Amino acid sequence: MLYIESSLRKQTVLERYIPMTIRAIVFDIGGVLEITPRIGVTEKWEAIFHLQAGELDKRLYEVWKGGSIGTITEADVHQQIGDILSIKAAQVNAFMDDTWKEYLGTLDVELANYFTKLHQTYITAIISNSFVGAREKEIATYHFDKMTELIIYSHEVGIQKPDPRIFELACERLEIKPEEMIFVDDVEENIAAAQQLGIHGILHQNTAQTIAEIEAAIGDKISTC
Repeated sequence: MLYIESSLRKQTVLERYIPMTIRAIVFDIGGVLEITPRIGVTEKWEAIFHLQAGELDKRLYEVWKGGSIGTITEADVHQQIGDILSIKAAQVNAFMDDTWKEYLGTLDVELANYFTKLHQTYITAIISNSFVGAREKEIATYHFDKMTELIIYSHEVGIQKPDPRIFELACERLEIKPEEMIFVDDVEENIAAAQQLGIHGILHQNTAQTIAEIEAAIGDKISTC
């Protein structure tokens, strides 16, 4: 399905250092602000379409790829899925409804509240490997636009993590140096790429751990009361 990022190996961050004064704290969405376990959407629809395991994503690879970097529109996604799988619009809609349900997951309320509170003291932003349509659906569902002013979606800028250009873009838009940023993500490759630029990376494993590591880096505790 819409699994744009590499699989996560849960382990500690590769490298730890405290940079110059932190000015910005940037979060990922899927797997961080959103809790996004797999719920069997691929398996369900492979059974419906009478496909072998793994065949659905293989057939739709170019659709998922194009949607993740914005080279196709939502309408294109629906049209191409219908054409590739030889199914009608109603079934495409049902399939995509399930796909978005899995993509959006549920909100990590504690972490979202903490992230919102950070915005009172620090510059904050979001960098997300996304899919065309994600901004509208995530804002409608979770109101990320109320938590922070800058959301960089891969499908809107045509760049995905761990490409360093997406982190450079964030620094440019936030008007900060890499050393002034903390970046939180649940994928080790993305953290490593950020660290190569001098960004302080935190590999998200759970809410308490992430909050503790942010507060260790900034030397302060942020109350969400």
